[in-house]
Amino acid sequence: MRSTDAGWRVARHVRARYVRRVSFPKPFYRWRPHPWHGLDAGPEPPARVTAYIEITPFDLVKYEVDKTTGYLRIDRPQRSSSQHPTLYGFIPRTYCGARMAKLSPKAEKGDGDPLDICVISERPINRSDIVLTAQVVGGLQMVDHGEADDKIIAVLENDNIWGKAQDIADLPSVLIERMRHYFSTYKLVPGQENRTSIESVYGREHALAVVQASLDDYQEAFGE
Repeated sequence: MRSTDAGWRVARHVRARYVRRVSFPKPFYRWRPHPWHGLDAGPEPPARVTAYIEITPFDLVKYEVDKTTGYLRIDRPQRSSSQHPTLYGFIPRTYCGARMAKLSPKAEKGDGDPLDICVISERPINRSDIVLTAQVVGGLQMVDHGEADDKIIAVLENDNIWGKAQDIADLPSVLIERMRHYFSTYKLVPGQENRTSIESVYGREHALAVVQASLDDYQEAFGE
């Protein structure tokens, strides 16, 4: 019994010494970083950005990051039969606030969420809760119940088919049409007024201004 107790005390002492010596080297996180606040906006924002993916084209349920915990939460099953035409998520450390609203003439204010992004990929990607690097090429100026809710359009970096696209004009018009139709109708409920609209489709130059405005809004709202 004494031998066992002595061995346990030695083992505990060794573990304690080991734990004290272990550190968490950068960029290792001791805990999982929050996708909105804990990840970088990208390697070269506003042009090359990080996208945190919440929904894939295969999902018939709307997932959103829980703003408190950072985990994916089921928001609601999709009401209609339409599916997302691309990967969908947001750019970390962005915020749709006053600067965003100024770039959307029919919006009264920003929607108070991170900036949404649609990422085009040749290969099917069926997993969400992932991060990737994307090249910004354009966007949709969306207004939802009077709030600016733009959707940035981007291509997966190093994609063998779409990776060289520089502007929205480099993408097939039918693909942009699908995105425009989806976001114009995905909240549509028969018998109720549709208060979601796509006011315009814009190219890379305006998209970069939108991303930069959301980065600046984030700094004002949350700081470093």
